[in-house]
Amino acid sequence: MSCCAPGAEGTLDQAGLRNTLPSSEEMMLASRSLGHGLRQIDLSVPGVHCGTCITMIETTLKKMPEVERARVNLASKRVCIVWREETGTVRTDPGDLAKAIASTGYEAHLFGSAEDASDALRNQLIRAVGLTGFAAANIMLLSVSVWSGADAATRDMFHWISALIAAPALIYGGRFFYHSAYNALRHGRTNMDVPIALAITLSYAVSLWETMQSGSHAWFDATVSLLFFLLIGRTLDHVMRDRARSAVAGLARLSPRGAMVILADDTREYRPVAELVPGDVVLVTAGERVPVDGVIVTGSSDIDMSIVNGESAARIVHPGDNIQAGTLNLTGPLTLKATALARDSFLAEIIGLMEAAEGGRARYRRLADRAAQYYSPVVHLLALVSFVAWGVLGGDLKQAMLIAIAVLIITCPCALGLAVPVVQVVAAGELFKNGIMVKDGSAMERLAEADTVLFDKTGTLTLGRPRLINGMEISQEALRIAAGLAANSRHPLSRALYTSVSGALPVFPHTREVPGCGVEAKMERGFYRLGSRRFCCPASSNQATADASSEVVLSLNGDELACFRFEDRIRPGTAQTVTALSRLGVDPEIVSGDRPAAVNVLAKKLGIERWHGGLTPVDKARRCEELAAADRKVLMVGDGINDAPALAAAHVSIAPASAADIGRQAADFVFLREDLRSIVFAVDVSRRAGRLIRQNFALAIGYNIIAVPIALAGLATPMIAAIAMSTSSIIVVTNALRLSGFERRTARKLPANDIDLSMTKGPKTA
Repeated sequence: MSCCAPGAEGTLDQAGLRNTLPSSEEMMLASRSLGHGLRQIDLSVPGVHCGTCITMIETTLKKMPEVERARVNLASKRVCIVWREETGTVRTDPGDLAKAIASTGYEAHLFGSAEDASDALRNQLIRAVGLTGFAAANIMLLSVSVWSGADAATRDMFHWISALIAAPALIYGGRFFYHSAYNALRHGRTNMDVPIALAITLSYAVSLWETMQSGSHAWFDATVSLLFFLLIGRTLDHVMRDRARSAVAGLARLSPRGAMVILADDTREYRPVAELVPGDVVLVTAGERVPVDGVIVTGSSDIDMSIVNGESAARIVHPGDNIQAGTLNLTGPLTLKATALARDSFLAEIIGLMEAAEGGRARYRRLADRAAQYYSPVVHLLALVSFVAWGVLGGDLKQAMLIAIAVLIITCPCALGLAVPVVQVVAAGELFKNGIMVKDGSAMERLAEADTVLFDKTGTLTLGRPRLINGMEISQEALRIAAGLAANSRHPLSRALYTSVSGALPVFPHTREVPGCGVEAKMERGFYRLGSRRFCCPASSNQATADASSEVVLSLNGDELACFRFEDRIRPGTAQTVTALSRLGVDPEIVSGDRPAAVNVLAKKLGIERWHGGLTPVDKARRCEELAAADRKVLMVGDGINDAPALAAAHVSIAPASAADIGRQAADFVFLREDLRSIVFAVDVSRRAGRLIRQNFALAIGYNIIAVPIALAGLATPMIAAIAMSTSSIIVVTNALRLSGFERRTARKLPANDIDLSMTKGPKTA
């Protein structure tokens, strides 16, 4: 169960077959443009198994002048590369990226089916475990006869039979370690499979020499048993990693393989999902999952939106509604117009966030990587010292060799290499199951440190869906005129006003929307304006209402015709969230661009003492900086474009899924459910993950403190060393898996809310 650099599986593609490097054309087709002359591609690097592997690949790529960023994900065994299409006047050849990775000894290729690759490797490991176990059992039976006092001729015959049985077992089962060690040495470095390969080889060689000399002892049974236990450890490692990241695998399976496209002449053509482009009209029948993000053209149906909002209640959709990839059509056929490529869909975004979380390089992760990087030379030095000491002082070279082999095995830092990543993978999966997406492991580490939380108001503490509260007090004529004007604006208050009126509305052919002010239209009677009081009635702008409701004024030629007031509903779980965070030592504060009167009323309802109203985006970011200067670790929770600077400036940040695109991109976490208690759960899980990581470090270090002296003292045979090393790694992984089901054990199940939470693509402001 060793950490290693390129292994035998490093030469296998995702179907388990040997593969060659992708061509420049294939790399370009598989990449996607990020704008500003940048492109991104994800490559499979199956040989990655530890921090040394990650450091080697990332360092090599970052030395290339065209590479902007490079990050290796240990759990999914992929490398994400962002590069410039041109460096100076020279156009970048993307094939050079794969060649650079190959130069480090790791084969990189395009992705096929990650599930097939995982299954293929698992099957290879299981077959190797079965073969070595069968060989070990048979050699053990022969050894019993030798131990029971067989004569010299019989003993020699059994030793030779044991040697013949052990040879194919070592070749077939040991290829994972031999190939990895060979690649590492060939590229001028060492890794944790080098001592494993040395231990197996030396143990077999010593036994074979004893057999050739008609010696009374041979260790073929211990050699093959050693390999058997090492393979069991590696197989368990592989299975546990798959289990830990099963959430990502489950998400990938939600994406259909293809879709029925309706062509311009009304004929139908089945296309793979990867070939769908924006503008394609796609038929989605009842029982099918939506293949790409799109807008419904015809049909109405019930949609299972649990992947979007985590709720079990279906959502009814009609023509004009947006719909996300991965959602399930329940009742009726729909035709939709694709608005994004499959790789840019909502489902792909969630999968990307999950995999980014698994590959994050937090402080603990970097510490473990550095320790593992220097560990291999120390292991070889200890083995050499033990061999010299026992060989020179004890005078028994065979015993010295066996002790050195045991030292090589027992000191492998597998547990140390697994201490951090397996916890991050389990934590990311647990957060996802509760509707929370995290971008990288370092975000969880930073969230665990947060001691101050800044809340935006509109769209964060409230739902951002205002409703008209004084419509009955206003004349129907003024209401219809205002609704007709509001139809020309995308502002949330305008949309609320428009949807509150039914029936035919007056049409305003010549309208103009003034950002941040309102809408105006020129008619025969004069200028109609709908918006802020300052915009609509400049002469009476000092008469603004002092209550907590939001207002929109309708005016004709500067004279007020009507004033519409709106209120926004507080997001579910908000009061409980504020209370729970305070108990966890996280001080709440509101930073909003809304009117101070409205912010004050909400702060009093929630029991928040510190609040700020009328802030600009710069003011919010400046508040984060002020708290940081006071040595506070700020958690920013916001949803709008105006929150993006603060989300980026904070120590850690969270945004709801309904946030504007730029807000979600700037945030470290995205929660999919309407209930704000998702934030409390994220803090809980992050702190718990930090404690488990520290426990894993203690377990790994404690194991080596105990195991190394035992091996050096000659009290551990190679087989016992293999069992101890594998057991330490399994203990670390099992400790990390305690985080799985954390929400069930603590009875913090977030309540389901029968409320739609579709992704909002347009800009939002608080």
